[in-house]
Amino acid sequence: MPIVPTYPGVYVEELGSGVRPLAGVPTAIAAFVGYTARGLDNRATTIFSYADYEREFGGLAANSELSYSVQQFFQNGGGQAIVVRVPKSDGVAAQVNLKEGVANAAKVSFTLTATSKGDWGNGIVADVDYDGASASNFNLTLTDLGSGAVERWADLSVSTASPRFVEAVLNDPANGSRLATAKVPAASPGARPAESGIVGTDFAVTSTGITGLANDKAYKVRVTANRPSGPVTALEVTLIKQAETLPTSVVALARLLERRFNQALAAALPGAAVAVGVTGSGKALRIAPMFDPALLPAAVDTTLSLADSAPAGALAMLKLPAANFNVGRYRLGTGTAEAAQRNPVPGADGTQLPQSADVIGSPSAFTGIHALEKADIFNILVLPDATRASPGDPNALDTGLDPNAIYQAALDYCTKRRAFLLIDPPPTVNTVDRAFEWISSGLTVKGANAATYFPRVRMADPLNDFQLRTFGPSGAIAGLYARTDAERGVWKAPAGTDAQLRGVRGLVYKLSDSENGLLNPLGLNCIRALPVYGTLSWGTRTRVGSDVEASQWKYVPVRRLALMIEESLFRGTQWVVFEPNDEPLWAQIRLNLTTYMHGLFRQGAFQGQTPRDAYLVKCDKETTTQADIDRGIVNILVGFAPLKPAEFVMIRIQQLAGQAAS
Repeated sequence: MPIVPTYPGVYVEELGSGVRPLAGVPTAIAAFVGYTARGLDNRATTIFSYADYEREFGGLAANSELSYSVQQFFQNGGGQAIVVRVPKSDGVAAQVNLKEGVANAAKVSFTLTATSKGDWGNGIVADVDYDGASASNFNLTLTDLGSGAVERWADLSVSTASPRFVEAVLNDPANGSRLATAKVPAASPGARPAESGIVGTDFAVTSTGITGLANDKAYKVRVTANRPSGPVTALEVTLIKQAETLPTSVVALARLLERRFNQALAAALPGAAVAVGVTGSGKALRIAPMFDPALLPAAVDTTLSLADSAPAGALAMLKLPAANFNVGRYRLGTGTAEAAQRNPVPGADGTQLPQSADVIGSPSAFTGIHALEKADIFNILVLPDATRASPGDPNALDTGLDPNAIYQAALDYCTKRRAFLLIDPPPTVNTVDRAFEWISSGLTVKGANAATYFPRVRMADPLNDFQLRTFGPSGAIAGLYARTDAERGVWKAPAGTDAQLRGVRGLVYKLSDSENGLLNPLGLNCIRALPVYGTLSWGTRTRVGSDVEASQWKYVPVRRLALMIEESLFRGTQWVVFEPNDEPLWAQIRLNLTTYMHGLFRQGAFQGQTPRDAYLVKCDKETTTQADIDRGIVNILVGFAPLKPAEFVMIRIQQLAGQAAS
């Protein structure tokens, strides 16, 4: 705001420089779409290592081509990936109903359902407690026994009027649970769910300890169980003093009980564990088994003795009649015999791997490749399931797939998102003759934003005693792209003696120089096994890179550099919208874009010895006429001289004849 001088003196005003730094976008974020053993269905999930993949999606699975492809990506230098899980079409998500507490045993409080299909959901358990929660509210702890992931959701409610409504909190797309979703019955829902575990009544704590302690050798604690009809006669816990200090607080008593429980259970259920915690007012015990109480032997004794000589009583306390509301933990998919959880639906992985329509997905439902609409940016798209081998024949294509349909939809989407598609050859393309036929007429997908590689690669399979298994090369190639971008820049061709494919033990077909020379002019990039150097990417042409097409986007690095510049300029010029369309704006645009292009020039991204030879940025009255101004349009012209790879190195040798002495 201009300064208005009102008194004699010196005034200081800061003026904007007009410089808006334009940052280049990343170039090697690879997106993978296909089936995984577990994970969120049709949701773009960003990972930064294969360890992240194992935590989110379950690691390697024999029937998941994507799991191996992601591993190969990181093995070859990839640093960031986005994974979209496409579930099996006949899979089932695990679920269980959580019943209301003592007041009304017949009503369902809400239903928990695993966030994705598959038998992995049967390993999710839920704990409910009221510790510190508002009246009629509850706390929910979800634990995935398979991955060890734990989520704690505090002060939830089954009331739609509450800001902590369980559906709204758990089902939030951005900040909700990654393990389970909640659904409260629309008609006649129940109140909050019953607490898990055996919940005791409050203790009276005095300065001398806990009221009810007997002598220094033994004392008794009463724990009241909840039933549909109300609290029942207290269960009597007898503690025999061992070589340890007697507890003087409820917290210390809880720890002692936990130790004694674990000692008693170790003999009956090796490896089992229970948790004993302090609940409610801080003066009550909640004993919650961390396993299915149905595993315990039948027992009706209500006296719990934790003496070393009588551990069996510990089992009796946890095995009350099914009519009691003493749920150990709510278990999705499997449930238990406890009254507070009912109607479990077992999670099932299914048998039908994703078909063409599943991989392509729906733009309106954001499924398949269109789930990437939720991702901010990706640069490389890999579809391992597009050429998945038949389960019964590793040399045949799965009959439920149409690679051309999948890749065409993917290429159209990549064009829209300024990304690059990697195309794998089908498993039937395993000789040079079949490769020639496939690239000439079998593969109908054409476009500058795609490249394809031959042959398929052979790599060790950790799930099969490290026997060699055949894979599409796109995962390893995507990792090579990322490695080359990081080491040399996106303008460097990801091919040559530096472009080794790590982890590759062999090829389905070993090409000769003459066979390479047959396929390269057709735009099919070859993978070669060369002595000393190993297995290399030995081609860098796009799907419009055949010699007869003479496309300006013939080479992969040229096209990917253009995509990077386009995306960077698109994101870096958003500030221009609604600015006054005149020379001051044009000058700012020229300044900022020239600074960005000159930075690329200094890194060696363009041809030419001077900036004038390497690039141009034009935005003035010649590019933007008065008619354009009247329509609210500003036109910017950016040009660059790309580096072309030295695909053919010609060496001429001449022998000099002997010269007569002068």
